[in-house]
Amino acid sequence: MSRREYNQYCAAARALDVLGERWTLLLIRELLIGPRRYTDLLKALPGIGTNLLANRLKGLEAAGVVQRSELPPPAASSVYELTERGSELEESIVALARWGLPLLEERRPNDAWEPEWSILAMRATFRPEAAKGVHEEYEFEVGGKVFFAAVNDGDVSTGPGAAKSPAVTLRADIETFLAVANGSMPMQAAIESGRYVVDGDEAAFERCLRIFSLPERIRPKLYSKSCPT
Repeated sequence: MSRREYNQYCAAARALDVLGERWTLLLIRELLIGPRRYTDLLKALPGIGTNLLANRLKGLEAAGVVQRSELPPPAASSVYELTERGSELEESIVALARWGLPLLEERRPNDAWEPEWSILAMRATFRPEAAKGVHEEYEFEVGGKVFFAAVNDGDVSTGPGAAKSPAVTLRADIETFLAVANGSMPMQAAIESGRYVVDGDEAAFERCLRIFSLPERIRPKLYSKSCPT
């Protein structure tokens, strides 16, 4: 399948020549979370099809955005990962996710969702001003998948796996986690139901909620159908 090009001497057009095809930016999203096997990518992008995925990966490899590497034993499997050039797209992908937050509203019945997508969502909702002077780690277990956020005085790093020393650990099933996140279920009601479990320092949990929260200009749009808290 030949790649479509805009044939314009413009930096934005050149970038879209590489990244503008359907599925490409979502593929970048997955690789920003971490290295992925081909089967992992296929599972995380339902509907892409194996031939199209192979085509997109081939194009991104040729453009110097993605590379293949071998995991050491006992895994000993081939994975795809972003090159240094590809990693430079993180700021743009996070900004795109932040821009799209008001469009989420309620989850549609056919909408796929993976807990790992929260890793980038936390970067999109991160509020540096609320994280000034904070040095804490938070761990999340959603639908059996574990990921973390580490806050360091106005900066944040997120990724898959457990936190080294979490001040707070949060566990929830997918439905409850999303209901709280999109405002359709009050936090307190979720906790009282036993489906949203918070372990750790209460003050740290309050800080976590402030640090990873939607800007005020977005909250009324996204929470317009929320239950009262």
